[in-house]
Amino acid sequence: MIRPPSGKVAAAPVLRAVTAAPDVVSLRRAGSAVGGRTLWSEVNLHVRAGEFVAVLGPNGAGKSTLIKTLLGLVPVSSGEVTVLGSRPGRRNAAIGYLPQRRAFDAGVRIRGTDIVRLGWDGDRWGVPLPRPLSGRRARATRQRVDEVIELVGAGAYAGRPIGQCSGGEQQRLLIAQALVRRPELLLLDEPLDSLDVTTQASVSALIQSVCRSEEVAVLMVAHDVNPILRYLDHVIYLARSGVVMGPPEDVITADTLTMLYGTPIDVLRDREGRLVVVGRPDHPSEPSRSVP
Repeated sequence: MIRPPSGKVAAAPVLRAVTAAPDVVSLRRAGSAVGGRTLWSEVNLHVRAGEFVAVLGPNGAGKSTLIKTLLGLVPVSSGEVTVLGSRPGRRNAAIGYLPQRRAFDAGVRIRGTDIVRLGWDGDRWGVPLPRPLSGRRARATRQRVDEVIELVGAGAYAGRPIGQCSGGEQQRLLIAQALVRRPELLLLDEPLDSLDVTTQASVSALIQSVCRSEEVAVLMVAHDVNPILRYLDHVIYLARSGVVMGPPEDVITADTLTMLYGTPIDVLRDREGRLVVVGRPDHPSEPSRSVP
């Protein structure tokens, strides 16, 4: 999926080990154009159940557009996209989605636990009413809400107003909201934005843990790969010179990233042997194309 600077097609790398897990997301020669501008084209990629995949690239490369395409909100201009075995938009009830956001204002009084419950029945009832619940369905609702709050480690502060929670605490509660219906696919659009480095690592570890324990495929948009690199199974790089997907150790190389971004990128290793990407352009990407 790499086009080298000479224009010759490079041999396709081995993207992933063959497993019995089904494809949750599949793009075949897919392209996207918004406002007459091609963002990416000829994209071929697959995400399997239980995989944690990051979507990376500069502003304007079409990362958020890819997420919206999988939700059926933006149609592809070419090729084929399959999500959970159907066309995009058909099985959104089985998808947990966390869009880009800003932090809740300090004056927001709704409790964290109610924020989580909005993922269960907010589309039908709006903000949960502060009244006792009864019946089998109500018990099941409370049990699942409590379950995902504990899963993300938010039990100590879920009863607080969301506006009084820290940025990392708010993000954990929002991830719990996206998980409450037991989704098969979790789409996260820049969930680490505006968090400090320590909290980014903590939330990334949480997402990996959820990915494994819940057997849910995770596709996460991010600007910086360094805080999440150790937790990923695969990375997808969208950039002006191409689209590349594969295991981090295969894709995150100085030559590949320099070619994709069109500017020098260094890939180093720290004392523990972990990859560190040095240099990240902030200019918008030009139309990108993957190479079969």
